[in-house]
Amino acid sequence: MQAVKARAASIPGLGLGTWQLQGEVCAERVADALAIGYRHLDTAQAYENHAEVGRGLRASGIERDEVFLTTKLWRDNLEREAVFSSMEASLRELDTDYVDLLLVHWPHEAVDLEETLDAMRDLQARDRVRHLGVSNFTQSQVEEAAEIAPIVCEQAEYHPLLSQDPLLASLRARDMAFVAYSPLAHGRVFDQTVISEIARAHERSEAQIALRWLLQQPSVCAIPKAAQRDHLEEDFRVFDFMLEEEEMDRLHELADRASERVIDPDFAPEWER
Repeated sequence: MQAVKARAASIPGLGLGTWQLQGEVCAERVADALAIGYRHLDTAQAYENHAEVGRGLRASGIERDEVFLTTKLWRDNLEREAVFSSMEASLRELDTDYVDLLLVHWPHEAVDLEETLDAMRDLQARDRVRHLGVSNFTQSQVEEAAEIAPIVCEQAEYHPLLSQDPLLASLRARDMAFVAYSPLAHGRVFDQTVISEIARAHERSEAQIALRWLLQQPSVCAIPKAAQRDHLEEDFRVFDFMLEEEEMDRLHELADRASERVIDPDFAPEWER
C-alpha cells in the first residue's frame, strides 16, 4: 500500500474510519480490515469505541507495530491535565502503550491551543504518542498550530464534492499530510453523473473512483468507514488502476462547483475557502 510521507511520519494512504462503528460490528470490521491488508485505523475519544478497536486489533493477530493507529482528543479534554488523564484512559481502552498519531479533534476558542499542544508534546516525549496533528482546523488555524508544535497532518472533510485546494497547498508547503474523512460524502458521490461516467469507463464503483481521486493527489490519505466486509474489500481495490489526467481534472471541477460540506456542527470554526 502506498504511504504518505509527512515530516517524520509515514502514514498508510488508505485507512479504516471507525466513526459510528460500535460494539461487536466495530471489532469485527477492524479485524476484517487488517486481514484484507489495511494498516491504518482511525478512531477518537468521541466515537466511544476504543475498546472495540483494540479488541479487533488483538483479534487480527497483526503485530501492533505494523498498524498506524490514530485517535483524537475531544473538545472537553484540551486543557493540560485533561489531555494527560483522558489519553491514559484512551490507551487503557485501546489496550496499547502508544498511539501513532494524536489529533486535536476540533479547535476550541475557549482553550489556549499552545496549552493543548504543549501537553501533547509531553505525551510524545513520554513515548505515549508518536506523532501530533490537528483535525477540522481552518488553514490559518493549521498554520498557527504548526508554529507551536511539529504537527504532521490535518484531518478534515474532503471528497469530490468539496474542494480543499488552498488548505492542501498550505499543508504541502509545510510537508504535512491531508487525511480525508467522509471521502464518499456520506454516499452523495453515488448520485453524481461525472463520477458515474468515470466509474463505467474503468468498470469500477463510484466509491472506488472517489477514493482513487483522493489517493492520486500528492500528500492525501483517505479513511472511509465501512460497516460491511464487502465494502471494506471494495474500498481496498483502488491501487491497481489510475485515473487519467483529464478525469482528475473533471473531478476537481466538480469539487469546485459543488462545494458541499456534510460535516458542519454548531461548534465548527468559520470555514475558509
